[in-house]
Amino acid sequence: MVYPPAPWNLQGYAVGTLQLVDVARVRPLVPSELEIVSLLPGKTLGGIYISSYGLGSVMEYNELIVVSAIANYAGKWGAWISHIYVDNPNSVAGGREIWGLPKEIAQFSWEGSDSLKVPPLGYRVTVRQGNRQLCSLNYSKQSLALPLPLSGNVFSADRSNLLLFKGGFESRIGLIKGELEIAEESHFASLKLGQPLLTFGCEDMRLIAGAPEVVGNRSAEFSY
Repeated sequence: MVYPPAPWNLQGYAVGTLQLVDVARVRPLVPSELEIVSLLPGKTLGGIYISSYGLGSVMEYNELIVVSAIANYAGKWGAWISHIYVDNPNSVAGGREIWGLPKEIAQFSWEGSDSLKVPPLGYRVTVRQGNRQLCSLNYSKQSLALPLPLSGNVFSADRSNLLLFKGGFESRIGLIKGELEIAEESHFASLKLGQPLLTFGCEDMRLIAGAPEVVGNRSAEFSY
C-alpha cells in the first residue's frame, strides 16, 4: 500500500452528531489505562462523523468515525475512536500503521441534492460493509454557517503503546436537523447511540491529522 507520511491534509465536507454514551457500555472498548471522562453521571460524550475528502487532500476517500468516549490520561484529554471505516485501502494502511487506528473498508452512499431531495430531511448518507448496514444519517441542508477554527486531541493505540495526536480543523459549521439509524447488525450497535443531542454540517472543511506521539504503555490484553 502507498500512503503519505503524517501529517495528512484533507479537504471536503462532513456531517456529524453528538450523543451521550453510557460509560459502562463503552468501557470494554477503551484501554484500561485511559480514564473515561463523565459529563453527566455515568455518561460520556461521543458521536458519529461522516466525511468526504476530495480535491486538495493527500488522498481522496470517504470516512466514518465513531467517537465513543472522551478520555483522560496523565492530564491529557482526547477523544477515543472505537470504530473507523473508509473506502480507500491506502487510507486503511496509513491509519493502522501511522496512528494505530482500527480502520476497515466500507462502502458509502451519499443521496440528495438541491434538485432531488431524499425524504424525510432532504439528504442521506449510508455506510455499509458488504450486506451489513452500519448506519444511516438523514440530515437537512445546511443554511446558517459560521467559519470556525478548532483543534483537539485523539487517543489511539498500537501493539504496545498509547498514542496521542492532534487534529486541526477549519470549516464553515452550522447546526442542521438529523436522524441517525444504526442497524442491529452494526459493529457499534452495542453502544446504543440514541438520537443526536445535535447534528452539524461542515462545508469548505480543512482537516490536518498530526503525527502521533507515545504517551504511555498499553496493557497486553487490550485490542480493538
